[in-house]
Amino acid sequence: MTYRKIRYWLVILALLPMTAMGSRSLAWNSDQDIVGQSNWIESVYEDTFASIGEDHGFGFLELVRANPDIDPWLPGDDTRIQLPTRHILPSEPREGIVVNLAEYRLYHFRDGRVDTYPVGIGNTNNPSPLTSTEITMRLEEPAWYPPESIREQAKEDGDPLPRMIPPGPANPLGPYALQLAERGYLIHGTNRRFGIGQQVSHGCIRMYNEDISRLVWEAEKGTKVRIVEEPVKIGVENGLVWLQIHGQQEELTDEDRDELWREAEDKVSEMQQTKPRVEINRSQLEKAVEAADGIPRRVGEILDQAPMAEAPSVVQRDSRVSSR
Repeated sequence: MTYRKIRYWLVILALLPMTAMGSRSLAWNSDQDIVGQSNWIESVYEDTFASIGEDHGFGFLELVRANPDIDPWLPGDDTRIQLPTRHILPSEPREGIVVNLAEYRLYHFRDGRVDTYPVGIGNTNNPSPLTSTEITMRLEEPAWYPPESIREQAKEDGDPLPRMIPPGPANPLGPYALQLAERGYLIHGTNRRFGIGQQVSHGCIRMYNEDISRLVWEAEKGTKVRIVEEPVKIGVENGLVWLQIHGQQEELTDEDRDELWREAEDKVSEMQQTKPRVEINRSQLEKAVEAADGIPRRVGEILDQAPMAEAPSVVQRDSRVSSR
């Protein structure tokens, strides 16, 4: 066994308690649109959505949208909280790494499985690029050389940056990074965990350190990376049609919902062109758009196929999550 492989397994073993919580690895085959099961937890008094997200592999906004009637900073003791653990997969091709900016989530397709991780993305002034690219290099303990534009902004804000920040707790790249062929962009760790699941970066994709410490050894040089913006996803499972809609703000405006309506109708129309026996329940479609909570909702069926819906599971407080 080579030194590199020995180091890989030492890293994985050291991180097992955290990666079991931070990421989710799910069985998947190429004709499958939907993965995972619906799960809930019961909170304890000291929980916040930020801490629950870190424990279970979700971004802050994901949990806020999935639980709109719960205070994210003080959910309280024994509060039933839905975990958005069921996913309609992004559009094809489903290979390599796909980052869906609309849901703040990265999917890594490999060997009959899909690993899924929460991510932070570019802010409104420095959005992450929509692109098809690939991994060119693995970086261990990377130094950060802030671009001139960032240094100028930091100087204006009264917090000037040096030309180079060495590896360590002050380095915003974290312990590892994957360099992309898209010039100037990385998938990397972070020194600000709260930014996962939010629009906080200058365009790069941020991950929890324990997650990038796993992904960096599993995504080889040359792995394809697609960054997409898909707030509306549609899929079929056992003859049932499901829609998953991601609201990208804590509160949605009428304009936001109008745009989601247009995208939902486009997705349904595209499916009906390839599957003419699809029948959509308009009332359920309206509820899915109105909620925009990132939870897959049944909106129709394919006639002549026997539907068979799965039963959701409930997570007990002591185990916190029933399946990963």
